Amino acid sequence: MPSNDAWAPRPGVPLAGLTSFGIGGPAAWFARASTPEDVDRLHRWCAGKHLPMLVLGGGSNLLVADRGFAGCVARIELRGRRVAADGGDMLVTAGAGEPWDELVADAVSRGLAGLECLSGIPGCVGGTPIQNVGAYGQEVATTIERLLVYDRAASAFRELTAAECGFSYRMSRFKGADAGRFIVCEVTFRLRPGIPVPTYPDLVAHLARTGGTATLAGVRDAVLAIRRRKGMVIDSADPDSRSVGSFFMNPVVSAAQHERIGVVAAEPVAAFPAGDGYVKVPAAWLIERAGFHKGFADGAVGISSKHPLALVNRGHATAADVLRLATRIKRGVLDRFAVALRPEPVFAGFQDEPELEFLLSPQS
Repeated sequence: MPSNDAWAPRPGVPLAGLTSFGIGGPAAWFARASTPEDVDRLHRWCAGKHLPMLVLGGGSNLLVADRGFAGCVARIELRGRRVAADGGDMLVTAGAGEPWDELVADAVSRGLAGLECLSGIPGCVGGTPIQNVGAYGQEVATTIERLLVYDRAASAFRELTAAECGFSYRMSRFKGADAGRFIVCEVTFRLRPGIPVPTYPDLVAHLARTGGTATLAGVRDAVLAIRRRKGMVIDSADPDSRSVGSFFMNPVVSAAQHERIGVVAAEPVAAFPAGDGYVKVPAAWLIERAGFHKGFADGAVGISSKHPLALVNRGHATAADVLRLATRIKRGVLDRFAVALRPEPVFAGFQDEPELEFLLSPQS
């Protein structure tokens, strides 16, 4: 393997600085993929050495173990955007390494609706279908047309339609049975000119309070303002942004469970329709009423002073610190409301940690 190849893996590269949490040990090997050919080369290099591969984008939804990752971390840096008309729609295609918010800003500037409520979300384009990223009433599943992926099982590139991605609330096939199989290289979104109709209560209230307009630019500005107020926009000057954003997903519960939560809390609890008689309950509401308030501190980690869903690195925190606090929160909500919160981040490099097993269990 020639040493001057740009994609060539390098040993012992620290990972903490490549994540928004600022936590984690080194990668045994680290490489950058800036072309599809690099992705293929890295897969074959790892396969030849029987090493696991961790795909890294913006690092905004990742917690790396303190021991690091005993394989090859491949940072996907495929760039480029292009726009093509398709009837009355526009197909916007972006490389997986494109900064997500730059793509959203570009779509808004072109008058294309469908992504404006996803403004300010950190990370790269390639991570959005994996998480089925969503916020303020929108999610990428509703606009994704197709993906160009590298199928590691077949050592080949292929296209996947949105229907083949298995999207559900904050989930996709890429986080489920096919975790680790596909590397997203390019995403195509189907967008169309239009005027947004905000439905999310926080967004509607902000626009009404500030006199903001329900234009694409107005909604983007409102979302950015709300996210900044909650410490959900990456800002080196804001210690509350040293996080992965929302650490827990909003749980989906039955109507009977929703009623029982209200009885236990002795107050009404918000609910949003989730289909088939189920509703989505705000995890932040449950966390606060389980005794974990904004600004809660637990050693080097804590809860954001702006939003109870964000766990933050208060300075020199370890991954073990984060697992400890997250476990306390999940157990507190479970004990009080019999609702099992599920975490949003990707966990890399962990081995047989009972706390992580507890966090990932849908039943406990």
